[in-house]
Parts: sequence; structure tokens; C-alpha cells
Amino acid sequence: MSAVKNVSNDYVIRVADSALAVPAQPWNSLLAAQGEPSPFMRHEYLAAMEQSDSAVPATGWTPRFITLWRGDELHAACALYLKDHSWGEYVFDWAWASAYEQHGIAYYPKAIVAAPFTPAPGARLLARDASSRRALVDAAVAWCRANKLSSLHLLFAAADDVAACEEARLMLRHTVQFHWTQGGWKSFDEFLASLAQEKRKKIRQERRKVAEAGVTFRWARGTHIAQDDWDYFYRCYERTYREHGNAPYLTRGFFAAMARTMPDNWLLFIAERGGRRAASSLIALDGNVAYGRYWGATQRVDCLHFEACYYQPLQWCIEHGIERFEGGAQGEHKMARALMPVRTTSAHWLAHPAFADAVEKFLEREGRGIGNYLEQLEARSPFRQGAPLAEADIKPS
Repeated sequence: MSAVKNVSNDYVIRVADSALAVPAQPWNSLLAAQGEPSPFMRHEYLAAMEQSDSAVPATGWTPRFITLWRGDELHAACALYLKDHSWGEYVFDWAWASAYEQHGIAYYPKAIVAAPFTPAPGARLLARDASSRRALVDAAVAWCRANKLSSLHLLFAAADDVAACEEARLMLRHTVQFHWTQGGWKSFDEFLASLAQEKRKKIRQERRKVAEAGVTFRWARGTHIAQDDWDYFYRCYERTYREHGNAPYLTRGFFAAMARTMPDNWLLFIAERGGRRAASSLIALDGNVAYGRYWGATQRVDCLHFEACYYQPLQWCIEHGIERFEGGAQGEHKMARALMPVRTTSAHWLAHPAFADAVEKFLEREGRGIGNYLEQLEARSPFRQGAPLAEADIKPS
């Protein structure tokens, strides 16, 4: 671990090459104090990414954890990774990398501040206050400059992160995700009643197809998830990636670590048919928020994906008082299942002045397009006119 004194703010800045070199308790305490804490920023989650060989230099993820200290007190911290590709990020900059290459300039390695392979918004700059958060941004940019990196990208940032990055004059980029928000419904049928007749009918038809195929579901959470079900889930998860011609990002060891160190943050749905398991979906939980994460199937049943990934989780959320279900990256089709569009934000710093200027102009045009896209999506709300839906639920965050 390297350390340098920042005289102006009286911080000692330490850069560690592993999550394991950062003490877990101060990190998690800092995370818990954030306005938008995320289970995917927990020390256990980030450590498991390394220890399972999922996010390590061999896979293109080289950890560099930046921490700001005053004496023995941790004041700010972020999980930074050096990347030699752009896979597993979900904020796409392939065109930027291509433009650099065309001009004979190296884009990789670059730096990102993110939860690896996890497109879920939340706190990225863990800090005691706005001043230390801004100091952390400055420290990260200075570290990137000193190491002659092309760029720094802070992905799926919380509102406090965005404010600090904007103050530091980083460029902002917006994308769209789809989230479901509890509307006060007491049952899945009551939720369906809030939808337009066409959407309500479609969901009922899709659920009926799965039921008529003889598929039933069970769920288990945390320590109640059996080892055999974890093994089956990973078989499904791996198969989904292989069917798309890719190796899975996460190893079986990562999920073993999650079952051991963060069990209460995981909810597993298992589909069964004819006495055999047919599919599974894994949901992450944190407080009143659920996150759709991974799915896979070993039997082909029409509409099984929708049932496993949306209807079963939404029904569970309604029955257990969950306020929000985040559906992950992209996917307009999620609106038909009442997941509404929200705006997510990332922040970017590019070292090369000419490219920074070009990207800034591009982001201005892209931002206007995202704004128009959100307006078009909101006009296609799946909810029936007059349904009891809060205005905040259909506006970008």
C-alpha cells in the first residue's frame, strides 16, 4: 500500500492493491452512512470479487482502493479498478476506445470506480461529508494523472457522487434503467388492477402459460438456500452465458463467498416441473430495495423468463414490503411489466484535452437524446389512467 500526505486537506491518501488491504469495519461503517448505500459496495462483496478470481488482473480488473485518512479515522474511500477492456461495465465507451485507437493513442488502461459487473446505482464515493467526498474525487483524478492513465469513469453514481464530480468538472453521462416502485398494493392482483387492460391481460396470459406447463416455484433466502440449490443456480447462470457465446463473469467461488459472508442479501427462486428443477433466478436484497441480478434455465418453457425474473420477484416484493425492484441495465420490455424508466448517471474525466472536448460535445447531444427518450417512454406508461401511482414513480431520478 502506498501513502502520500495531502497538505491542503490534511488527509493521508493511501492506495491499496486489494480490498483485503483495507479494513472491513471502517469501510462498511462509511458505506452505511451514505445517502444511497449499496450492498454491492460492501467490503465482503468486493473482497469476494478478488478472492474468487472474478475481478482480478487476469480477467482485466486490477484493484486499486483509494482511501483518505486522518490519523486512524477513515474519511473517504472508493473502489477503483484499472481496466484493459470495457467488458462488465454497462456504460458503453467502446466508440471512445475506437476513436483513440484510430488516432494512435492508447485508451487502455483506464480507471473505473464501480462495483464490478454490477449495473446498480448507489454510492461509489464513500465519504463522511461533502468536503471529503470532493477531496476523494480530486485524489482519484490526481492518481490517474500521476499514473498516466487515459481516463477515469465513475459508474452508476449516487446523487452525492454526481454533485462532487460535477463540482470537480467531470463530465456527466446519462443512461436509462427500469425500476418498479411499490404503489401501496397489498397483493399481486391489486397491482395488476392498476395496469392498463392490455398490459394486465398480457401478464395474466404469460403467467397462465407457465402454470399450464406444470411449472411451480419455491423461494429461499440467505442461510435457507441449500448448497444443492446454489449449485443448480450456478449451472443455470453459466449456461445462460454459454448460450450467448460468452464465459460467465463470476465464478462459482464468488457465490460461495456470498452464501458465507452476505447470506441475508440473497433471495433465490427455483422453478420446478415434473419433479425436476427447471430454472432459477437470483435476487439481491438490501433494506427495502431488491435487485434483479441473474437467471438461467435447464428446461425451455414459454414465458418462463418473465415469470422467474419479474412476476415471482414482484409478487414477493409486494408480500414482503419491498419498496423498489431494480431491473438492471437496459430493457424497454420491462415497461410492460410495470418497471418504469429512471435516469442513471456516470461521471468521466479524460486526460487528453482534445478528446475531452470532443466527448463533452458528444455527451451534450447524447444527453438531449436521453431526455427525449425518457419523455417518449413516460408517455407509454403501462398504468391505467387514474391508477394510484405517485408522480415520482414515473419521472427520471
